[in-house]
Amino acid sequence: MQIVQHTLPNGLQVNLKEIHTVPMISHWVWYRVGSKEESSGITGISHWVEHLQFKGTTKNPASSLDRLISREGGSWNAFTSQDWTTYFEVLPAEKIELALNLESDRMINSLFKLEDVEAERTVIMAERQGEENEPTFRLGEEVGGAAFRVHPYHHEIIGDMADLQTIQRDDIFRHYRNYYVPNNAVISIAGDFDSQKMLDKVSDIYAWLPRGEKPPRLIRPEPTQHGERRVMVHGVGETTFIQVAYHAPQADHADFIPLMVLDSLFSGASGLNMFGGGGVSNKTSRLYRALVESDVAVGVYGSLQATIDPYIYNMSITLRPQEEAAHALQLLEDEVKRIQDTPPVEEDVRRAVTQAKALFAYGSESITNQAFWLGYAEMFASYSWFEGYLESIAAVSPLDVQRVAQRYLHPHQRTVGIFIPDSSLSAFECEQS
Repeated sequence: MQIVQHTLPNGLQVNLKEIHTVPMISHWVWYRVGSKEESSGITGISHWVEHLQFKGTTKNPASSLDRLISREGGSWNAFTSQDWTTYFEVLPAEKIELALNLESDRMINSLFKLEDVEAERTVIMAERQGEENEPTFRLGEEVGGAAFRVHPYHHEIIGDMADLQTIQRDDIFRHYRNYYVPNNAVISIAGDFDSQKMLDKVSDIYAWLPRGEKPPRLIRPEPTQHGERRVMVHGVGETTFIQVAYHAPQADHADFIPLMVLDSLFSGASGLNMFGGGGVSNKTSRLYRALVESDVAVGVYGSLQATIDPYIYNMSITLRPQEEAAHALQLLEDEVKRIQDTPPVEEDVRRAVTQAKALFAYGSESITNQAFWLGYAEMFASYSWFEGYLESIAAVSPLDVQRVAQRYLHPHQRTVGIFIPDSSLSAFECEQS
């Protein structure tokens, strides 16, 4: 299916894909701003802006927004990541102008009333407190904070509690004005429409929005890590969790695709799409065999995210009761050394590639998934990255997998985190520790 790409005079990029299987359209607006643009004092502000975008404009008050969408049989939502913030609507094809008008309106006309800011402060702080009750969140925050000392990937997307308590309405509105401009956005639309007619509609509704100043960028490259870092987190529970984070390249780096195959071979394929990814077992992966089949762990998973800047390849292990973290880590290190010393056989690589391709396919099927990829790939590379993914991953060889294992899976550039459960601790004591 042909992709239409066009940039309006105000800098707004528009990507369109006709899909005539069902009379539905999925419409996304992507902004090139996420927690990566946040310095100390305003961490979590991009996520806060996302919340406040649902509080309405003069034309579309908050009380009417959900009703407008649901009345037409549609759905909508939004997400904030390290690198981007996105909003989407899925509607019957004949109702898509509702989404176009709604998003163009809140691109520049959101109100950010003081009472809404304060109400969302309470909501977001409660959200963070809820996440802090999860051992894996607490462990992941400590690992991320240790792995990144300089780069703003250091902090969680939701932000630090100290900043959530002190950020002011003017800070949030300034962030909105800086980044919510047409020349910092991508529109991606897939579904049942004629591309030229849809482009005309988009132009009519969005082209009048004024181009903004070039958004500020927080450039703080992470220095090379020269030694393993370890963090320990104690908390209420009965399960020991381990996270091992190796520094990894950004998504448009030549080594990223071979690392995807390494991940598939090593711990089971990682899904890049938040809407797809079920149906592929990791029971043939090396770490599953080494850790789960030996009854050391109940689960092992890998995660490699597509990011703008170099990020991490994260491996997570859930231990069985009475098992020692040191034993699990030694088994992981043995598997790392094995793949570094000896390239995997062609059959194992082909199986890993097949699983990664299947997971990618699951996350690319529906109209919403295809609209997602039309914008998502533009956030860290371009749509051609998506179009060439299957060919690129199929070309990965056993020597490529061994090479990236040798280059990236080094103890001196990893951070190890262990959550140590202590059922004798109260929740209050954990908060104080």
